[in-house]
Amino acid sequence: MESKSGRRPGSPQTREAILDAAVEAFTEGGYAATTIRAVARTAGVDPALVMHFFGNKDGLFDAAIRASGLPLRELGEVMEGDIEGVGERLVRRYLSLWESPEHGPKLRAVVGSAASSPAAAVMLKEFITSEVLQPLAKQLGVDRAETRGILAGSHLIGIAFTRYVLNIGPVASLDSEQLVACVAPAVQRYLTGDLPFA
Repeated sequence: MESKSGRRPGSPQTREAILDAAVEAFTEGGYAATTIRAVARTAGVDPALVMHFFGNKDGLFDAAIRASGLPLRELGEVMEGDIEGVGERLVRRYLSLWESPEHGPKLRAVVGSAASSPAAAVMLKEFITSEVLQPLAKQLGVDRAETRGILAGSHLIGIAFTRYVLNIGPVASLDSEQLVACVAPAVQRYLTGDLPFA
């Protein structure tokens, strides 16, 4: 039901409409080009309602990341198999998501958005580490799971940014298996190897 002004009231469906508009805006235009006013216009609500639900643009971006269907939680599938190969399976699966026609453009847009905003970068890193890699490290039963998750996450975000957003060679020109061979040992060490501190 719409209000007399023609704007949607603050219902759960309204919140979902705002999130749908935000995901589309951040994916197509990036963080810098997306405005609260434009998202509100697309969702058919007043900008104040967007602020009511999400606080500010950073809060909206954070919610959009979590609602956008980013496939990164699928990385948990790499737990199937021996612990010695988890780094290789993780890197291979991670790269396959980036190179997927379905998921790649959305991932590039989100990481590109993070490049234009320190706050967005922090939120993306927090999402990948807290929602994906820290739980993975905890499942492995290793010590310092939080630190290991952050180290692995930072490395993987850096690889993706260099290869898929900035397109910097030779990282961008290596084929996937070459890149897996280069990166997997470091990720394996982060997750299961000895760390240089107690």
